[in-house]
Amino acid sequence: MSGGPPPLGGNVQFTESGERRIEWAARAMPVLAAVGARFADERPLDGLKIAACLHVTAETAVLLGALRTGGAQISLAASNPLSTQDDVAAALAEYGIAVHAKAGVDRDTYYRHIHNALDLAPDIVLDDGCDLVNTLHTERVELLPGVTGGCEATTTGIIRLRRMETEGELRFPMVAVNDTRIKRMFDNRYGTGQSTVDGIMRATNTLLAGKTVVVAGFGYCGRGVAERARGLGARVIVTEIDPVKGLDALLQGYEVRPMAAAAEVGDVFITVTGNRDVIRREHLEVMKDGAILANAGHFDVEIDVRALEGMAEAVNPDVRPNTDEYVLPDGRRLLLLAEGRLVNLTAAEGHPAAVMDMSFSAQALAVAWLVRERERLAPGVYDVPGEIDAEVARLKLAAAGVQIDTLTADQEVYLRSWRLGS
Repeated sequence: MSGGPPPLGGNVQFTESGERRIEWAARAMPVLAAVGARFADERPLDGLKIAACLHVTAETAVLLGALRTGGAQISLAASNPLSTQDDVAAALAEYGIAVHAKAGVDRDTYYRHIHNALDLAPDIVLDDGCDLVNTLHTERVELLPGVTGGCEATTTGIIRLRRMETEGELRFPMVAVNDTRIKRMFDNRYGTGQSTVDGIMRATNTLLAGKTVVVAGFGYCGRGVAERARGLGARVIVTEIDPVKGLDALLQGYEVRPMAAAAEVGDVFITVTGNRDVIRREHLEVMKDGAILANAGHFDVEIDVRALEGMAEAVNPDVRPNTDEYVLPDGRRLLLLAEGRLVNLTAAEGHPAAVMDMSFSAQALAVAWLVRERERLAPGVYDVPGEIDAEVARLKLAAAGVQIDTLTADQEVYLRSWRLGS
């Protein structure tokens, strides 16, 4: 297996730091360890080349280790330069994975790294946000015939993939890993909820108790953020465009307002929608002095940073780590966290490893399923089979020493029959 040189010059101490991070994450990922052991025996990915555009973190490294154990050759680009852990990238390169990632690179370098990963001429692709798949379909079309499928692990990416599918542009099958029950319930709700609040508190050291926190979007991620903020004593306002989700938020006890009304009273704003321009100029114009702006959606488009820059008469960068202060002509100061990028992966460390254990186990098993089924799958977006969700949950419960009930023979008959009633 070929790999690239360590991205920061092969600094041994730096590589060891990455290895320690990966080992620490692996301790909390017993399900992925079990999947990796199975892959070592079965070798379901032998001879396959995987190009990945993922967050370069210790948890991702554990996933890639399982896939490599299964026989895959891997080339990795970063899905977000601000979340890249350079010491982990160095350690991965030493493990034999070709790594094209460095923290803080500009947009042009970000896309060059995606092209570098695609130079592997992959059979399978893994994406966080659909930028790699989009690049394949627009700039690297010569590689499309060799790609048999892939996985997407974000809400934003799946929205883009479904649009490609609707327009007849998607050229191979993609598995919507983000849409599994395991991913939505645990990764999106508990992982995003905890890590987003963690990022805001690290960046600002603000006390959330007594603050008004505005959460834009009440999907699984938004629910998790709202729950954690309320649990810390905040008054939470939810903004939504979906009437069903808005009603859900209302019945869970949250205030529901349009952003125009919430902007006037909020102390902390958190966008979690997967859409753009959720916080716009007209909202920024009425916000309080000292309002905190954070994004936990995938891309840095949910807060209109360009509008904020145009409004400001001065910008004080890094008033705290990952906190930039924008001073408006009337003296108000708005605090933008993580440049409008993912606050949980930039100002904090992303989801706890115990959460990613489940999401990445589902992704690894989805890759193996895709390889088995690829000959019969037409281009399109596919849900992860339910049995994978159930298997991951069973393994996680077993690792926690928890047992659950099983159906009796009579119960199974009852559930299978439409003739049996009360």
